[in-house]
Amino acid sequence: MADPKRLELTLRKPWFGAVLKPTVVFNGRGQPAQWGTGTWRVSADAPTEVSIFLYNRLWRFGNAAITVSGGSPAPLVYSAPVLPIGPGRLAPAPH
Repeated sequence: MADPKRLELTLRKPWFGAVLKPTVVFNGRGQPAQWGTGTWRVSADAPTEVSIFLYNRLWRFGNAAITVSGGSPAPLVYSAPVLPIGPGRLAPAPH
């Protein structure tokens, strides 16, 4: 069983994303991230707002956000947009 204070997050890279790095934000605090699966510490007793965006030195895009409840949060999957415009998608991982 997963540690209830850890959130598993999978970041799926876009086809054009060779130099892009995602930024993951927890309750307003940005965290650098890399593509793939990682875990982050979250509050065990309070909801946590998770948002992700990409930045290409000219503009931000691929914004996606979700609020996870305290306790044992479900793993999340972020999918970047197909083109370097528009929102990304952040949702619970399929079972």
